[in-house]
Amino acid sequence: MTMTPIELFVSGIHLHRGGRIHAGARPVDAGRDGWHLKAFHARTGADVHADHWRVNTEAEEIVSCIIGKIRLYLRPEWPGRQEEEEEIRLTAGTAAIVPRGRWHRIQLDIPSTIMTITPPCGGRLERRGDPL
Repeated sequence: MTMTPIELFVSGIHLHRGGRIHAGARPVDAGRDGWHLKAFHARTGADVHADHWRVNTEAEEIVSCIIGKIRLYLRPEWPGRQEEEEEIRLTAGTAAIVPRGRWHRIQLDIPSTIMTITPPCGGRLERRGDPL
């Protein structure tokens, strides 16, 4: 069998629950099974939807900074309390696990390369500043 390199910045990778891996043009349609791996270059806040919160209701998520410096913010768990956002600084080669059901967002300190591993469904976006 001939092995072909996968260009991570143009391909989506889907890790199926049964152990099979599928790579192809983004987005990979895999239904509700397994996990998505995505790597991308982020030059501006628009590349990471910095003006939005994101939540995964089905599973935890991994956010990794491959190159650069980013900040991962977690919204307070209890809306309405006087808690501040939790800030996690990620530098090249570090990652964080976002708990299931926790709203989060990414902010760039410098242009960066980011990799995420997320469930294929259960994700939602909410614009920052919208009512909870």
